[in-house]
Amino acid sequence: MATESVFETGLETLNKAGEIGEINPRVISILHGPKKIQQFRIPLKKDDGSFEIYEAFRAHYNNAMGPYSDGTRVKPDLTLDEVKALALFMTIKHCATNIHRGGAKGGIRADPAKLTSNEYERLIRAFVRCLSPKGPWGDVPGADIGTGEQAMSWMLDEYEQITGRSCPAAVNDKPPILGGSLGGEAATGRGCFITILDAAEEIGLSVKGAKAVVQGFGQVGSVVAELLDGAGCKVIAVSDIQGGIVNENGLNIPQLLKHTAETGAVTGFAGGDDLGDTDIFSLRCDIVIPAAVQNVITADNAPAVRAEIIAEGANGPVTPEADKILQENGIWIVPDVIANAGGATVCHFEMSQGLYNHYWDIEQINRELERKMHSAYRDAAKYKKKYQTPSLRIGAWISALKKLERSMTLRGWV
Repeated sequence: MATESVFETGLETLNKAGEIGEINPRVISILHGPKKIQQFRIPLKKDDGSFEIYEAFRAHYNNAMGPYSDGTRVKPDLTLDEVKALALFMTIKHCATNIHRGGAKGGIRADPAKLTSNEYERLIRAFVRCLSPKGPWGDVPGADIGTGEQAMSWMLDEYEQITGRSCPAAVNDKPPILGGSLGGEAATGRGCFITILDAAEEIGLSVKGAKAVVQGFGQVGSVVAELLDGAGCKVIAVSDIQGGIVNENGLNIPQLLKHTAETGAVTGFAGGDDLGDTDIFSLRCDIVIPAAVQNVITADNAPAVRAEIIAEGANGPVTPEADKILQENGIWIVPDVIANAGGATVCHFEMSQGLYNHYWDIEQINRELERKMHSAYRDAAKYKKKYQTPSLRIGAWISALKKLERSMTLRGWV
């Protein structure tokens, strides 16, 4: 049997939430595909004199709530299906957190590790030139896998070279010196932590003294682990692409962060034992945070999950089959469209700050992020209760779809 694609999985959730939430079928039909897909080929003369053509994509999914916005991936196995799915998720994510922006996603099928810095820069700049429309009222690209502050800086510079004017709001995830927002790098992890607190309160779990495992110790997982540790939670296991470590008495997270900064991996940390072939999700704990990639909790390993809460720090880490198993086992899942929406939220703050040329301090950023995340969680919980949905995930999607339905109706689209 063929594995369901991530886009098909997204459409399955869309259809289910639309039916339960009594959303206008015309709205759902519109959301069955992106409003616009850009697909282009970027020719690149390499430093050694060779020549290569790279495939690139940008999906403008829906802009009923505002201008298109968000991430740019650069990875060797990038597919249009993946880009479409992520653009759909961004549309839902923005609406679920009540952000007046549309959903978009894009990227280049390339391996940054096989490009020189000059080659990578030329590729990124070429990508910006291909985008249409672009700019704060059209489409605002941001960072994702394979991109970061440097790539976003090149994007901004290319946009400003094209237009001949300064416009820091044209690109997200820039360094603060170029008009980026403070708190951007930690935003997704901080937002995930906030929703964990909401979920724990709802089910009556005390975070202090609880045990957690974090799969993916990168920009998201490391921040969640640090904040949980600071709240008195014992982070007993973490893993990354190279392996994992465990300490039933709790890992020393500050020391682990120093270790990963020096070595680039969690393995070899003196304060934990090697996980070996043990599935990190099978460890007995209270909180599980999958914070790496999609489809890591499946029908095969879901029955072994023994936790109270799963907070989806990554996009789509739980398959639909696993989701049903986890629900049947009474595990409370905080879905990705709110659990990892902190980054998208601070990107919204970043664009607002750039447009007004007025920048916030970190206290205001974190205060506003906390307000937005709590509100998104409450809205999802409200619709879960109102429609007696099987999960908070469907509640979050209904919350988003209600806003999209209202916006499309007022615009005369349906």
